[in-house]
Amino acid sequence: MKAHIGLPESDIKKIVDLLQVILADEHVILTKTRNYHWNIKGPRFMELHKFYEDQYKVLRDIIDQIAERITQLGHQSNGSMKDFLATTRLKEGPYEDKQDAQISNLLADHEAFITNMRKDIEDIDEKLGDAVTTDLLTGFMGQHEKMAWMLRAFLG
Repeated sequence: MKAHIGLPESDIKKIVDLLQVILADEHVILTKTRNYHWNIKGPRFMELHKFYEDQYKVLRDIIDQIAERITQLGHQSNGSMKDFLATTRLKEGPYEDKQDAQISNLLADHEAFITNMRKDIEDIDEKLGDAVTTDLLTGFMGQHEKMAWMLRAFLG
């Protein structure tokens, strides 16, 4: 059933399409983070194993909230890896063994996500007038900025 929340359905569809892309981007970062968590080796094993786990727990929560926002808007959320890989703006992999390469790859993904998110938020707020989604995504961008800062701190 469509949502009647004071926004035209054509605008809601544009918002949902952007949220599907953001959801896919989040899944790529989550998958990469979990892969590194599962396969970490080396001198900082325990520290990075726990660090990656903490980050993927945050990402899981963000993903859940994005999917729920899509359904709140009266649409069905994508849920398959095929859909995510077809929709994402990020690159799956590489899955590195070296710790600094893992951290650098995750940092690059978070920074690309943040850059894309700034434009997405601007479009949703200024062009489509959805303050609720804007607020939700702004909070998520802040969480990604914090995760990026932590990754940069590992690299020195």
